[in-house]
Amino acid sequence: MLYPAQTSSRFVENLSGVWDFKLDDGTGLDQKWYAKPLEDVTTMAVPAAYNDLKEGVEYRDHYGWVFYQRKIAVPAFAMGQRVMLRFSSVTHHARVYLNGELICTHEGGFLPFEVQINDFLKPGDNLLTVAVSNIIDYTTLPVGGKSSMMGGLMGGMMGDTGESKPRNNPNFDFFNYAGILRPCYIYTTPEVHIEDIDLVPAVDGDVATISYKVSAVGEGACTVEVFDREGEKVAEAEGCEGALTIEGVHLWNPGAAYLYNVKVTYGEDVYELPYGVRTVEVRGKQFLINGKPFYFKGYGKHEDTFPAGRGENMPMNVKDLSLMKWQGANSFRTSHYPYSEEMMRLCDAEGIVVIDETTAVGVNLGFGGGANAQGQGVRTFDPVNGVQTQEHHKDVIRDLIARDKNHACVVMWSIANEPDSAGEGAYEYFKPLYDLARELDPQKRPCTLVSVMMPDPTKDVSAQLSDVICLNRYAGWYVCGGEDFDKAPMILERELEYWQNVVGKPVVFTEFGADTVAGLHNTTPVMYTEEYQVDYYKMNCDVFDKFDCVVGEQVWNFADFATSQSLLRVEGNKKGLFTRDRKPKLAAHWFRQRWHEIPDFGYKA
Repeated sequence: MLYPAQTSSRFVENLSGVWDFKLDDGTGLDQKWYAKPLEDVTTMAVPAAYNDLKEGVEYRDHYGWVFYQRKIAVPAFAMGQRVMLRFSSVTHHARVYLNGELICTHEGGFLPFEVQINDFLKPGDNLLTVAVSNIIDYTTLPVGGKSSMMGGLMGGMMGDTGESKPRNNPNFDFFNYAGILRPCYIYTTPEVHIEDIDLVPAVDGDVATISYKVSAVGEGACTVEVFDREGEKVAEAEGCEGALTIEGVHLWNPGAAYLYNVKVTYGEDVYELPYGVRTVEVRGKQFLINGKPFYFKGYGKHEDTFPAGRGENMPMNVKDLSLMKWQGANSFRTSHYPYSEEMMRLCDAEGIVVIDETTAVGVNLGFGGGANAQGQGVRTFDPVNGVQTQEHHKDVIRDLIARDKNHACVVMWSIANEPDSAGEGAYEYFKPLYDLARELDPQKRPCTLVSVMMPDPTKDVSAQLSDVICLNRYAGWYVCGGEDFDKAPMILERELEYWQNVVGKPVVFTEFGADTVAGLHNTTPVMYTEEYQVDYYKMNCDVFDKFDCVVGEQVWNFADFATSQSLLRVEGNKKGLFTRDRKPKLAAHWFRQRWHEIPDFGYKA
């Protein structure tokens, strides 16, 4: 799916701003609130999560549907074209109405969807209503638990307190922000138009060959041109499928991005795409970018700021990449969902390497206390009572690769975060997903899943299915924390000997970290102090440096972030190197020194 870009043939209008908003009381759909202007509304910013923008638990902890509404009008000059309504992300379920008529639905947040609206528009103002549900369960990605009401031991202890309110029970450790989280657009194309573009680079010395395929609707002549940064044409080809040759190519490199402009003309339609030329390959225990051994330095991250929640925050995105470069970082993972298209384009422009992850977090009924809080003891992949997510998981992979396949910054697909990858039925669940990703990606990037800490690594399907082993490990925190800290290095070394000597694939530590309260200090490092966080990271990195299979370290987390309330979380997860408002902890300075000393290429080579 192409990003909505304005060109000589295409018009784009951004519908961001302040919309009317109303929480559903359970009757909104039945009473057809979408069919007329909402009553008793409040204001709501779009894009943003609604949870923290209004005061009160009824907003923060709302369960179910909400309604967004505004008027739209399409200029007469645009009505002669194909008019599209596009949502970049609605979390998690959307029902879109125009003038009271349902025009599309979508399941799953974090990825775009669109619908042609010519047949639904009327002259002048049109009433656009979007109903959004935040409900998660065993069928959704991310996964939520079945138990949504107070019960069991706690209910018995408290006695009969009346009817319990339904609530989400996330099987993941970040707040379930919801709403219209990213921009929505009206854009137009000619009836005969470009539908999609595939670009696949190959490099031989200073010559690049870009294989291309243009998908289009209607009959038209196709021309593909490539322009350099100065606007000089460096390659051209005719037809919807072929190859472009660039002599003296400027490669896209981590920290040194170079973007060409690819211009496709099909009939009267024109589309322009910023494009970086680079290659990615796994060879033995090395991860190669442009044929050179690359070392990942960076973070797991979240789209999380106050008060927008998971809503897009471009000023903070710019700031975050600036902080990464200040530290000497070169990469991050889009934990635990695809990030906005605007962020991906920014990473292309800034030369930041991205591990692109699906929304498959919580596919593990034995993890944490989420979906199995009531002691159900159900196997994750039990055909009847386990998660029912595989078909939706395939849809997410299709949509993710369709959206991000041409981004130079994306070097690897992460199929899932911390799933039950050593559980019964895991291979049968994940093998078709890996196959699908490898089939769909024109560039054939490496694929991985991010492995959780506790299962036996010898039973983890990552060893069979992944091109790169990605590990989330917390030796020194959840295991051997505090007084047992001295035992943590042995645990890490023992496991790494298996991955290096038996599996023989590259290893990236995609999570390791310790909760740290900014400003909490002690001369003798103890848990939660900034000194303990530094010692924790020193210990882990000392172990990583002993193994040549380890080709990357991505700390958990870039910055503190919001979670559901619990006894383990003090206003969120405090594992960030930075506070939620991006103030550095001691460990941020420690990594700044380490990462500036470690080169992007050739470390351990």
